[in-house]
Amino acid sequence: MSHTVFLVEDNQDLNSILQKYLENAGFTVEAFLDGLTAQQKIHANPDLWILDIMLPDTTGYTLFKEIKDVSPQTPVIFISAKNQDIDRVVGLELGCDDYISKPFLPRELIIKTQKLLGHKNGPAPTYISSVKVNGYVINRENHTIHHEGVSLSLTSKEFELLLFFIDHPNRVFTREQILDRLWEENYFGSDRVVDDTIRRIRKKMPHLPIETIYGYGYRYRLVK
Repeated sequence: MSHTVFLVEDNQDLNSILQKYLENAGFTVEAFLDGLTAQQKIHANPDLWILDIMLPDTTGYTLFKEIKDVSPQTPVIFISAKNQDIDRVVGLELGCDDYISKPFLPRELIIKTQKLLGHKNGPAPTYISSVKVNGYVINRENHTIHHEGVSLSLTSKEFELLLFFIDHPNRVFTREQILDRLWEENYFGSDRVVDDTIRRIRKKMPHLPIETIYGYGYRYRLVK
């Protein structure tokens, strides 16, 4: 039986991406773009809520309290803006079950969701480990890439950055944003390491549509 997840995220692009990933992982997802609409479904009692803290009409904290009043055992994951440590502290003090900070890889949210629902209702569903992009077959689990029968070799950081772009299609990221997400906190080198890593990915995967947005950063362009 599929677990039901209610997702509350006001960014429509991110909402759609997360819903797709959760559904691909085997969950039944109902997504909301605002808090008031989600409030009307609190008594539906899903297996898990995923709440963005900053919403246009209320806050994730308010929704959390209302959810727990109705169903105190239902797990909740908070989504917060980048580097908002106070959000994490408040969320944990309220009693949220987990927390994730933007920007993040959708796979991270899948793992957290699987972990919580696995603890609640037995084995968690699996997610799709392989993805095909512009003729490249990318296996997330094995860290392998094949193109027209040929195996390609990427370093761990190149592979991590590749997945980051694939999981955030059509979004523009600055070098600083990429560094904050993929490099260690104690990294003190030049942000040009991002340029060098992307250059190597492009050389190994010339059909991958990673665009340079001059004066700003980079974007993985997904054409539907």
